[in-house]
Amino acid sequence: MTDVTRTDVQTWLARQSRWSPYEIAFWIAALVPFVLFPSYLTLASQIAITALFALSVDLVLGYAGIVTLGHAMFFGFGAYFAGLTSKYGWGEPLTGLLLAGLAAAVLGYVISFLITRVQHLALIMVTMGLGLLTHELANSMSWLTGGTDGLQGVDTWPVLGFEFDLWGYTAYAYALAVLFICFLFCRRLVNSSFGLALRGVRENVRRMPAIGSSYKAHLRLVYAISAGMAAIAGALLTQTTNTVSLDTLSFQRSADVVVMLILGGTGRLYGAILGAIIFMIARDQLSDMNPQYWYFWIGILLMLVVLFMPKGILGGLTRLIGRRDE
Repeated sequence: MTDVTRTDVQTWLARQSRWSPYEIAFWIAALVPFVLFPSYLTLASQIAITALFALSVDLVLGYAGIVTLGHAMFFGFGAYFAGLTSKYGWGEPLTGLLLAGLAAAVLGYVISFLITRVQHLALIMVTMGLGLLTHELANSMSWLTGGTDGLQGVDTWPVLGFEFDLWGYTAYAYALAVLFICFLFCRRLVNSSFGLALRGVRENVRRMPAIGSSYKAHLRLVYAISAGMAAIAGALLTQTTNTVSLDTLSFQRSADVVVMLILGGTGRLYGAILGAIIFMIARDQLSDMNPQYWYFWIGILLMLVVLFMPKGILGGLTRLIGRRDE
């Protein structure tokens, strides 16, 4: 790489790392539910947790091009890890998050050696198969997981001295803080030379060895990071609700997060968050209207987005704002 090219890349990365007024406004708006919608704080905490899960999947799907339909295995792993450690004597939430994330990252790194061996349809089948196997394994180990009845006896301690109240103030503040910290990490990651390498793998994996890039090592690392983040999201769910069920490992959860990314826009960190917000609010409102057929309207919304905004809602908004600025 020439000096001019290296300088250009560094300049581009520095420009990408700058905070825009829209980003600052977004995170300020995330505090609004504390004041204007206190009765929806429980939903807000669920949105924050789901957004974190969507962020983890976007790292591998949107940036590295790893199509996964089984990422709920890491989400559920984190949920059960936090639940079991709490049940058997250690309910401190912050260390529980870190331990769950680290354990899942190690698991993800081991699994990544299998993931990097296959591509395209085989990759989808492998990830989906791993997710289904994990779900059935947890169900068969009912003596440990509680099976279909869920894990009993989870007791999370106060976080930094704040009890988890019934109104959801502590849960939302806790989930939002963890989401923001993980977002900062992801933002720094994707706006680095490592992030550029991931984009290169996504665009053309065969060209990466030609320029001296060890693409499989990059994929293994990002898969491990994504697994750790997904587990942190699962552990957050356990700690804020004191419940763990097989639903955390379900194929439906893996499929839903892919729908969120398509709605918001893949390869855009804010697209993952926006997709989670839209999906969760739509589910909350539509399920009240019709508990059985609410997914019908999600399907309609998904088709409209794919047809008219193929880069997701955030991609459409970005293009619209860009036109106005011209």
